Amino acid sequence: MKSVAGGFEVQWIDVHAHFMIPHTEDELKRSATARCERCFLAPELYQWTADAAIAHMDANGIAMQMLSNIPKSLKALQRSNEHGASIVARYPSRFGLLLALPTDDADACLTEIGRTNELKADGYAATCCYNDVYLSDPRLEPVWEELQRREATVFVHPDAYAEPSMGRPTALLEVAFETTRTVVDMLYAGIFRRYPKIKFVIAHCGAALPALAGRLLLLGTESWVPNPQGITKAEMKAQLAALYLDTAATGSANSLAPALAMTTADHLIYGSDCGVLCSSEATMQENLQSLREFPGLTKREIDHIGRAALKLFPSIARRLQPVCEAVE
Repeated sequence: MKSVAGGFEVQWIDVHAHFMIPHTEDELKRSATARCERCFLAPELYQWTADAAIAHMDANGIAMQMLSNIPKSLKALQRSNEHGASIVARYPSRFGLLLALPTDDADACLTEIGRTNELKADGYAATCCYNDVYLSDPRLEPVWEELQRREATVFVHPDAYAEPSMGRPTALLEVAFETTRTVVDMLYAGIFRRYPKIKFVIAHCGAALPALAGRLLLLGTESWVPNPQGITKAEMKAQLAALYLDTAATGSANSLAPALAMTTADHLIYGSDCGVLCSSEATMQENLQSLREFPGLTKREIDHIGRAALKLFPSIARRLQPVCEAVE
């Protein structure tokens, strides 16, 4: 198998990549204005294209991207899932689909999960807090039951377009705290205890969770902390270690070292955050280079990070075969 610069194999899979449905120029202008109003100072019009995503992959030794997009209305979400399926149908060896789930409505979620085979989805994507409903909400129990039955892989991503905090866009810092709050509440709600067959991939290397895991393990089961499910310290440690963490915008030692204190190298997965305006080609390449040069991991462990999605999304392995043959 041929290699890219630095000796790393070309067959990496990017678990954290976004897409969008085509928009008119007026829609793009409205989106740009809304971003700027939320302190996200990106006034340019942005339209995702498969060609641009493939060009990025080819330039960086990536075989496939797992695409996700989670609009905030049910109609738009369903339309987006259908468009994502059409992209994968056109480029089956370059893209996979993470079916977006409308987690403010359990019945709508179950309906969308029921379209998995029809849309040939490879896994699922959920927002930490979707229309003011957190993933820890007890109304979602039927959804977790169904995903447990399917032994599903679920990609968990924060809302990067919420209201700004202290004059800075949510995508810079607040995404990390929303993710952390949500995962901690899922832990206390007993979701990871009841549904161990669901494989959760947490965006941005688990956000602030790895850095706070020590504090959580030290204090989280003390008598003064509400803990209605009686989650033990041993359970906390095991359940945090069982999470999978992607490397989107978090490929440096600042993020990887705490992650490796919380879990193990085989639970890290390559992610780029490609396909959104908060990621430029320069920042994605810098992040990837930092990951590939991180001294806390062996070359074998780093290459495993690049290919870890094959285990979590087994349906993509057969579609990748033509790409594998092309580089042998």
